[in-house]
Amino acid sequence: MAKAIMIQGTASNAGKSLLCAGLCRIFAQDGYRVAPFKSQNMALNSAITAEGFEIGRAQYVQAMAAGVLPSVDMNPVLLKPTSHVGSQVIVSGVPRATLSAREYYQYKKALRPEIEAAYRRLSADNDIIVIEGAGSPAEINLRADDFVNMGMAKIADAPVLLCGDIDRGGVFASLYGTVKLLEIEEQDRIKGLIINKFRGDVEILRPGLGTLEELTGKPVLGVVPMLQVDIDDEDSLSSRFGRGDRVGLIDIAVIRLPRISNFTDFNPLERMEQVSLRYVDDPRDLGAPDLVILPGTKNTLDDLKWLRQNGLEAKLLQHAGAGGALLGICGGYQMLGEAISDPEGVEGGGTLRGLGLLPGRTVFRGEKTRTQVEGTFTAASGIFAGMAGTAFTGYEIHMGETENPCPAMALRDQTGREKTDGQSRGNVLGCYIHGLFDRGECAKALVDCLLQARGLTAQTAAVDWNAYQETQFNLLSDGLRRAIDMEAVYRILGTK
Repeated sequence: MAKAIMIQGTASNAGKSLLCAGLCRIFAQDGYRVAPFKSQNMALNSAITAEGFEIGRAQYVQAMAAGVLPSVDMNPVLLKPTSHVGSQVIVSGVPRATLSAREYYQYKKALRPEIEAAYRRLSADNDIIVIEGAGSPAEINLRADDFVNMGMAKIADAPVLLCGDIDRGGVFASLYGTVKLLEIEEQDRIKGLIINKFRGDVEILRPGLGTLEELTGKPVLGVVPMLQVDIDDEDSLSSRFGRGDRVGLIDIAVIRLPRISNFTDFNPLERMEQVSLRYVDDPRDLGAPDLVILPGTKNTLDDLKWLRQNGLEAKLLQHAGAGGALLGICGGYQMLGEAISDPEGVEGGGTLRGLGLLPGRTVFRGEKTRTQVEGTFTAASGIFAGMAGTAFTGYEIHMGETENPCPAMALRDQTGREKTDGQSRGNVLGCYIHGLFDRGECAKALVDCLLQARGLTAQTAAVDWNAYQETQFNLLSDGLRRAIDMEAVYRILGTK
C-alpha cells in the first residue's frame, strides 16, 4: 500500500491545490509512482477522464503534474453548486442527485464506503498518494462524519501539512487557531506548517516563525513565495477574473456568469501575445470587443435570466447585430438558441426564450453527457469562416440536447461514435466542446480569424497548451524545492 501525505489549509484558497500539484510533480521527478486524491471536491471547474467520468479539475491537473492518467478514483465525490443552498452530487464520476446542503449532510454518511474503496484502489497501485483537504479542518461544526479533512487523514493514516495564506493577512493567528481548535489526536497528525503566498524578505518573518513553532509545537517546513506559475484554477476564487490589464491587438471579453464553469477553457487564449482577455459582468464594461464569449454555466436557465435582467443580453444582441463576433460554449451555446426547455425539472423547470442568434431549441433531460472528443470544424461562417478544416480535441459535460439543423463540427467521442455538434450563423458560433483551445492550432485559427477581420496580417504563434503546462509544472516544483524542506517531508512520509 502507498505512503500518504495530506495538505490541509486554514481556509479555502490557501493554496492547497497548487501545493498538491507541486508535490505530485516532485515525487514523480524523484522516481515515485504518485497519484493525487481528494475525497470530496466542490467546484464548477471539472474534467472528463478517458473512461468518461467527471472529476474536479484540480485533481485532473494534479494527475497531469504526476505524469499519470486522471482517474475517477482521484476524486470520488464532486459537488457542483446549482444555487446558494444546493448542489449536483457526482459520485464515482456520475451524477447521483441534486441536494440541498442539509439533505447532503444527511446523505453523505452513505458515501464513506465508496470513498474508502476509491482510496484503497489508488493506494494499491502507487507509492505515494498526495491527499488534498477542503476548506479548513477547524470547521468544527462539520467534524461529525468528516471524510474530507482529518477524517480522511485518519482513513489513510496520513501525516498532515497545514498551510496558511499570508497574502490575505493574519497567517499566524489562522495557523495557531486552526491547530488549537482541533482535538489532541488531530493535532498530533499535523507534522508541519507551511506559510504560502509570501511576498518580500523571508528574514523579516523569522521571529514570528520561531514564536509560532513554540506556541503550536509544530515546525515550519517552508515559506513559499507567491510563485509566478500559470496552472489551471479550481474555482471562482480564481485571480484570473481580476486580470485583463494587458493590451493586445485582439480584445476578447468573456461574460462572467454567476455560475460560470470551466473557465479554464480560455486560459490558452489568455497566454497569446496578440490577445487581451478580460471577464465582464457589467454592461458598462463590455465596450466594443473583437469577440465576446458566453462560457459554460452550471445553471443555464438562471444565468440566462441574470443576463437578461442586468442588461447584458441587450448588449450582446446589439454587438451581434452590428456584425461583432460571438462565441458560445456549452451553456453559453444553449443560450444562443431559440429556447431552452426543462420539462423534467433538471434546473427547476420551465421554458425560457433564448437569444435567438442560432437556430434550434435545447431540451433538458435527466441524463448527463460526459465524453472526451476529437473532431474538425466542417463549416463556419462570417468572421469564423477561417475555422473550417481546423482540428480540435476536448470534452463534453452537459445536461440537455440541442437541435442542430446546421452543424459546424464533425467529431468522434471516446467510444468511437461519430456525431455532429455546433452551429454557425453569420458571426455567431456555438458548440458544446470544452477545452477547444488546448490544441494550439485551434486557438491560432480563432485568433487569425479575428486579426483578419480587423485587416491585420495573421501571424499568430500556435500555443501548445499541454507543453506549456509541463513547463509550468516544472517551474512549480523548482519553486517548492527551494522553499520547502523536502528532506523533512520525506522523513514525515517515512520514505527516508
